[in-house]
Amino acid sequence: MTEATDTISAPAANLLRRLMALVYDAFLLFAITLGYGAFLLLIKILFNGTNELENIQPGLAMQTLSFAGLLASLGGYYFICWRKQGQTLGMKAWRLKLQQPDGSMASPKQCVLRTLLATLSMAAAGIGYLWCLLPAAKGCLHDIYTGTEVVVLPKEQKK
Repeated sequence: MTEATDTISAPAANLLRRLMALVYDAFLLFAITLGYGAFLLLIKILFNGTNELENIQPGLAMQTLSFAGLLASLGGYYFICWRKQGQTLGMKAWRLKLQQPDGSMASPKQCVLRTLLATLSMAAAGIGYLWCLLPAAKGCLHDIYTGTEVVVLPKEQKK
């Protein structure tokens, strides 16, 4: 059971703020990709040794499995961040938070669906993101389809 927070009445995040948060997250996603590549290299070395390692190429099934693992790793970053506190590192820097319209945390199903749809939104020439620029739109397409919203948090008061 999740409690509603005081971010219910917070303003919706604009496209520029969302994209800047994505730029910040891209650096972390790059690091995750490097770590995953190192993990795959370690597995390759453990199973094949180091002799003529560059000549050993995985088959189509292993390549597909490796790619699926990479996508799961990258999507897992968003899932864990959104489920834990509603924010990725980039969203924290830009004071953004993912939540349901009532202010509660997004459900696991919403997080998984949002990860898939946001990726497709960006892959389709950004159409899903550009949707929020329409006057009658209440967010990006992946916000609408998952029943979530990204809001701007107020600045913290210094003491």
